[in-house]
Amino acid sequence: MAQALYEWLWQHEFWLPPGITWEDMQESEDIHYPQPRDLLLSVPFALILVGIRCAFERAIALPLSTKLGVRDKQRPKAQPNPVLETFYSVHCKNPQEGELLSLSKQCELPVRKVERWFRRRRNMDRPSLSKKFCEACWRFLFYITSFFTGLAVLYDKPWLWDHRECWTGYPQQPLQPSLFWYYMLELSFYCSLVFTLPFDVKRKDFKEQIIHHAATIFLISFSYCANYIRIGTLVLLIHDASDCFLEPTKIFNYMKWKRTCDSLFIIFSAVFLISRLVIYPYTVLYNTYYYSMEIFQPFFGYYFVNTLLIILQLLHVFWSCLIIHMVYKFILQGTMEKDMRSDTEESDKDEERDKIREKEKNGIPCFSNVTSNGYIQSNGAEPLSSRAHLVNGHAKER
Repeated sequence: MAQALYEWLWQHEFWLPPGITWEDMQESEDIHYPQPRDLLLSVPFALILVGIRCAFERAIALPLSTKLGVRDKQRPKAQPNPVLETFYSVHCKNPQEGELLSLSKQCELPVRKVERWFRRRRNMDRPSLSKKFCEACWRFLFYITSFFTGLAVLYDKPWLWDHRECWTGYPQQPLQPSLFWYYMLELSFYCSLVFTLPFDVKRKDFKEQIIHHAATIFLISFSYCANYIRIGTLVLLIHDASDCFLEPTKIFNYMKWKRTCDSLFIIFSAVFLISRLVIYPYTVLYNTYYYSMEIFQPFFGYYFVNTLLIILQLLHVFWSCLIIHMVYKFILQGTMEKDMRSDTEESDKDEERDKIREKEKNGIPCFSNVTSNGYIQSNGAEPLSSRAHLVNGHAKER
């Protein structure tokens, strides 16, 4: 049965244009073609990249974050509570009002304290700022390396400048060693991202990221087996171009270098929108859909690779909408809004507000957080009588 499935899977009608069989793709001493078994090398290479990443983050990125002033916020820890912990792990992390009332009765705690426990527990699971910094540093190191590696490999290749050259002689296009190692580098990296997915920073577009990684791995693997190497290298180069600016934008944001972060964000937005919404559709989608038809008739591989490329384009549109919205906010506010993909940490201001309410209930006035918006100064710089007076233990505006 396994042999029958193997023979069915590798039918030349699936992978090669009409009129071409696997016998036409036989290798010789001077000519080498992509072999599916080569893809297995990506697994040990991915594990090596995971090891290099761990060493890099511990030995370089983490000490660098300390020197650059990236400090993790001190988070109050949730007190051990078996009932609440079981509900948090098994049911949900953000209970509704009815569930809070039920939990407060089980634990014999006020509802507000149960809310506070879940808020602190959720914050404990959120990644620290130093973790985000280390991850951004690693990805920046890889993307800048892969982008310039791609330029070095492709600058003298004719299909980089004339896209019709992607199909000259297809599929009998010999595999050059530089293209092989470039492909293995990219495939191994995306496989390593899948391996570390449970431990990486989870953002709001986590599901889209999974789809992106899966589509990328399938696209790289299929393009290698079907010898779509030339078009595949263009896809990789276009994607790495904008990622080179995304990660340093995050790094400077974590460092709170606002002007540098804002400048890089504008550059990243421009490069992303141009490369993903203009260059990618023309260079890749139009190329694979239209130019390839000048060389061969449609077959399964033609439809499959175009489907994967369109899935990537739909993800580009999704992320472009987020970026355009952030650019719009940037124009209105003059500074970059927080990353819309990030899961915002719940502020301890909620806890401070709870404390103030508890003190006010006991008749104790609380004068804190003075601003020009009408709050009372805690340092006594402005007399209370000029701004507010006490009624039943509450601070009131005159």
